[in-house]
Amino acid sequence: MNGFHEVQFPLDISIRSSGGPERRTDIVTLGSNREERNARWARSRRRFDAGYGVKSLASLAVVTAFFEERRGMLFGFRWRDRADFKSCAPNMTPSPGDQALGIGDGATASFQLVKTYGAVFAPYVRTIAKPVVGTARIAVAGLEKMVGVDFDLDPTSGVATFRPGAIPGAGAAVTAGFLFDTPVRFDTDYLEIDFTAFEGGEMPKIPIIEIVP
Repeated sequence: MNGFHEVQFPLDISIRSSGGPERRTDIVTLGSNREERNARWARSRRRFDAGYGVKSLASLAVVTAFFEERRGMLFGFRWRDRADFKSCAPNMTPSPGDQALGIGDGATASFQLVKTYGAVFAPYVRTIAKPVVGTARIAVAGLEKMVGVDFDLDPTSGVATFRPGAIPGAGAAVTAGFLFDTPVRFDTDYLEIDFTAFEGGEMPKIPIIEIVP
């Protein structure tokens, strides 16, 4: 991922932010009053506003420094989405059977981490490109494998690569569990700081947008 800094936005601020997934849908109402709907985006994109988490001069200074080091919109960074940062349910601990990555064929060594939303009508498979280091657990045919022994995981891309001798055999299901961050960037080159409210000041709006891998 070009133009990206492998650094996390201040966690104490991001967990008090607002935001969520966005999609783009065209809706045309026909003369019969029926609708035709078309998805303009194949993938969803998340938007956040970190301004809710800035309530003091100290946190304002931290965000300003972070913004300046990223050069505004120029460089991306990691963001912890409090509502969606696990391969499992929010109240559970990731396990190696959480998400299906693919089926082995005896030759394919690399598998991309993904998270699937839904199960019956039209499941959505999201690419997970920024796993949290040290949290990934991977299993082949239900048997957990060891990172650094059976496979290696690139935390900058979310690609797991099995070592020779550990490549999943034909028909073997490859599954994984993990924590992850969302790759994002600032969606503005200007931070408007308001010193009229709160003790040290506030930033009423800090727009952040997902970088879709």
